[in-house]
Amino acid sequence: MVPGRGSSFPVALEGALKLKEISYVHAEGYPAAEMKHGPIALIDEDLPVIFIATKNASYEKVVSNIQEVKARGGKIIAIVTEGDTEVRDMADYVIEIPHTDDAFVPLLATIPLQFLSYHIAVMRGCNVDQPRNLAKSVTVE
Repeated sequence: MVPGRGSSFPVALEGALKLKEISYVHAEGYPAAEMKHGPIALIDEDLPVIFIATKNASYEKVVSNIQEVKARGGKIIAIVTEGDTEVRDMADYVIEIPHTDDAFVPLLATIPLQFLSYHIAVMRGCNVDQPRNLAKSVTVE
């Protein structure tokens, strides 16, 4: 499960897509504001939830989402702004990205999600250079 708010929502979609494409792990990206409309029912101690919890205008709302997942026993992986201690104390795993202008956060937050997908795929023994059923380029119209 990869929730995202604001400009982090497309990042969540991309992260979930990469998990599916190269590691064959089911993942869903969705707007974090909609967590109470279904996805929260799936949360238990076996479900990892990847949050993009960078310091921006929706930071406090993301922290609230993290608290909801934590209260239900979910495993929290958080992509945070370098130096963040609030989310670090709640999350099971933290990946830091440098502080930058809000416009560039989606670019920086996408990178750890791609690396995470890559490493999960390698650990699962998946061929990351030739993912099954995917074409590297479109050859047919």
